[in-house]
Amino acid sequence: MNVYKFLSNSIKKKLAEVSELRDSLPEDIAIETPKIRDFGDFSTNIAMMLARPLKKSPRDIADMIVPHLQALDFVENVSVAGPGFINIKLKNDILLNPEKYDVASDAKDSLTIDMDYGSYNIGKALHIGHLRTTVVGDTFNRIARFLGHKTKSYNHMGDWGRPMGLIIAWILEYGMPKNADDINAMYPASSARAKEDKEWLERAQRVTVDLQNGNQEYLDIYNEFAPMSLGQISEILVRLNILPFDENKGERLVAEYVPNVQKILEERNLIVHDDGADIIPVKLESDTAPMPPVLWRSSTGAQTYAAADLAAIYYRTTTDNPNDIVYFTDSRQNLHFTQVFRAAKMAGMDSANLQHIGFGTITGADGKPFKTRDGDVPSLHNMMDMVAESVRVRAQEAGKELSDETVEMIALAALKFNDLMHDVKSDYVFDVDSVTQFEGRTGPYILYTAVRLNSVVKKASAMNVAAVCGDDLMGEERNLLLRLMDFERVLENAFARRATDLLANYTYDLAQDINTFYHHCPILRDDVPNNVKQSRLHIVNMARETLLQAIDLMGLRVPESM
Repeated sequence: MNVYKFLSNSIKKKLAEVSELRDSLPEDIAIETPKIRDFGDFSTNIAMMLARPLKKSPRDIADMIVPHLQALDFVENVSVAGPGFINIKLKNDILLNPEKYDVASDAKDSLTIDMDYGSYNIGKALHIGHLRTTVVGDTFNRIARFLGHKTKSYNHMGDWGRPMGLIIAWILEYGMPKNADDINAMYPASSARAKEDKEWLERAQRVTVDLQNGNQEYLDIYNEFAPMSLGQISEILVRLNILPFDENKGERLVAEYVPNVQKILEERNLIVHDDGADIIPVKLESDTAPMPPVLWRSSTGAQTYAAADLAAIYYRTTTDNPNDIVYFTDSRQNLHFTQVFRAAKMAGMDSANLQHIGFGTITGADGKPFKTRDGDVPSLHNMMDMVAESVRVRAQEAGKELSDETVEMIALAALKFNDLMHDVKSDYVFDVDSVTQFEGRTGPYILYTAVRLNSVVKKASAMNVAAVCGDDLMGEERNLLLRLMDFERVLENAFARRATDLLANYTYDLAQDINTFYHHCPILRDDVPNNVKQSRLHIVNMARETLLQAIDLMGLRVPESM
C-alpha cells in the first residue's frame, strides 16, 4: 500500500465530481506530511495549484474543497491552514484496517532487471572493497523481487584476464595451492613479482593469451583451481546471508560471445587499429573532459575487461531481454562504464537501459581507506570476526552471555545495516565499536526491537490474549500506524532511485516509533484492560510484520533473544 498515491487518487476522484474543478485538476495531487502532525496526518497544496486556472484565491478554493474531502469515508477531519494548505486527518479505522479501504497500490508493469554485483576475482579473498557491491546489490535485488519485478543476478567474475595469467604462471612454477591461505597468497605474490621482474610479467601475459586461445594445460589448471577459489567465496557469502547468484558468469563464460560483438563492431566500422591494439573511439563532440577510447584488444592480443563487459551486455540483452541492466561497483569505475555504455550504444546493443551505481569508499577515522591495526586490507571474514568480537565484549560488559549463533546474527546486522544506512554514493567511516552499539542508528538496535516484539507475541500467546482490532488510539499508536502505512512508498522510492539507504533509515525510524509505542502504551501489563491489551496486540502484530519484512529485505537475521 502506498498511502500517498491512495490519498492522491482518492482526492482527485472526489474533486473530479465537482464540475468547476474537473478540467483544472493536475495529473497528480501532491500529498505531504505536515511538520507538526497536530494539524493533520497529511496535507495538500491543491488549492494553491488551482488558484491561477480558476482565478480565485487559494483560501476560497480550499474552503470550497473541504466539504468534498470531508465526505471521503476514511477522513476524520479536514481543515485549512495558512494561505490555503489543506490538512487531512484519517479515521482510526483505516490505520487499523487498511485492507477495508481498497488501499492497494496501482498495478505496475513488472520489469525484467539484470543485476551485476559482486564481480569477484578468482584467486582473491573477498575484502572490504567487496562489501558494498555485495550488500547493496543483494538488498536491491530483494527489494525489486518484493515489488514484483523479475530479476537475474550476475556475478561477473574476473577469471580470464591478466590476474588469471599471473595465477596460472605461479601454479606452473610452484604447484597447486593446498588451502585457503595458499589460494589468497598466490595472486599478490605473483603480481608483486611482475612489478619487479619484466620476464615474469611477460610470461604471465603470454599465459593469459594462450589461456584465452584454448591452451589445454592452462585450461586444466583453471578448471582445478577455480572451484577451490569459488568455494571460499561461497563461504563468506553464506556467512553474510547473501542470496545465491542466479549466474556466476564471468569473463571466461562470456568470452564465447566476443566474436559476435567483434562482428558487429567491424560491420559498423567502430574498431580502430592503434599501435598494435584495437580500440573503439567513444569521444563525443559535446565532451569537455577527456574521454579515452575503449580498449577492445590489447597489443599482446589478450581479451580486455571492456571486451568482456560488452560481450556480457550482448549475452544478457539477447538472452534475458531485460528492461534494465544495473551495475553496482566502485565509483572509481564510472569512466569505464561510461566508455562501455557508449560503445554498446554505438554497436546497437542498447535495447536495455544500462545503469551504473557507483559507491563510495569505506574509510577509517583518519579518512583513509579502512585497514586493520596491522595495516592490512581486511577480508570480509576479518570484518565479521572483528564485529562479532565487539558484540561479544559489549554483551559481556552488560552481564549477558550470548550464544555464538546470536553473536553472529548481531554482528551481521551491525555490519550490513551500517553499510546500507549510508547513501551508496558517499564515503563513510567504519568504526567497529560504533556499529555494535545496542542503541542509536545501528543494526543491533533494529534486531533488539524485533526481538522485543517477538517476545510480546510469545507472551500474549502464553496468556491466551488474542489480537482484536480496537477503535480508540493514543498519539503514539497513531504515529506508529502512520509509519507502517508508508512502507511501500519507501520501497518504491528505494527501487526507483536505486537508494537502499531509504529502506535502512525507514527501518530505524520504524524501530524508534515501535519503542516509543512500547514505552508509552503498556500492552500486557496486569492493570491494562483486556480490550486495550487486545487492541495493542493487534498493533504489535502489524508492526512486527512490517519490521520483519524490512529486516529480511536487508538480509538480516533475527535471534531468539538478545
